[in-house]
Amino acid sequence: MHKKYVFLDSGIGGLPYFRYFHQKAPQASAAYIADLEHFPYGEKTRDEVIKYAIGVTEKIINRLNPEMIIVVCNTMSTAALDALRKTFSIPFVGTVPAVKVAAEVSTNKRIGIIATARTINDPYLDKLIESFAADCTIEKRADAELVAKIENGLITATDEEKRKAVAPAIRQFKAAGTDTLVLACTHFLHLAETFAKCAAPEIRIVDSLPGVVSHALDVLPPPSGTEACRSSCYVTGEITERIDGLYRGYCGLFDLEWKGAL
Repeated sequence: MHKKYVFLDSGIGGLPYFRYFHQKAPQASAAYIADLEHFPYGEKTRDEVIKYAIGVTEKIINRLNPEMIIVVCNTMSTAALDALRKTFSIPFVGTVPAVKVAAEVSTNKRIGIIATARTINDPYLDKLIESFAADCTIEKRADAELVAKIENGLITATDEEKRKAVAPAIRQFKAAGTDTLVLACTHFLHLAETFAKCAAPEIRIVDSLPGVVSHALDVLPPPSGTEACRSSCYVTGEITERIDGLYRGYCGLFDLEWKGAL
């Protein structure tokens, strides 16, 4: 089976990116892959992330023969994107923290970054800050608990439950005096509206979604035509009854065909 574009994440984090892509190019043949076998990437070592990213990419290429892979995972991108490009011949588009955007829009030059521990501690993030936000004070937060909650169903919870989940992070960034917050894990984009409401008016929320999708479509333009193409979703690892139920629900929300195991 051939899919022109493949979106790869550790779980559901990249689905907002996929939805935006599908709105821009509904005629493009695409698939979404959640590497649940190795979720959460954010708690792994850099070498482990590289190893797992290469392994799942081999599976994807053998099964789906894509022309491009969009890595919609900040952790995988910051740690493994270079290795993926060196190992495979197809183009990769990565997702990295929107530090440049944050530095451009921040008024008081105090920026918050919420991500996984792996991204927060990766030298790549330090390089981004040095390159684009050297004149800014940076407040960081690694929030594995929030990532896990989002993966396990928080996106369908009540507004009150969502606000309660983001409250500790918002308190930290308001106390630090930040005026801009980077959502540097794709899972957090599922709660972007909640973050924005709870952070307002002191803090503006930024992310990498529009830039990543635009770049992918520039690198590999979609086919001509207007007929919408149904996209598929696969996962790795054991599919328990709970995972099957969760992902069937997510596929319904994001208009994907549930295919099960990759």
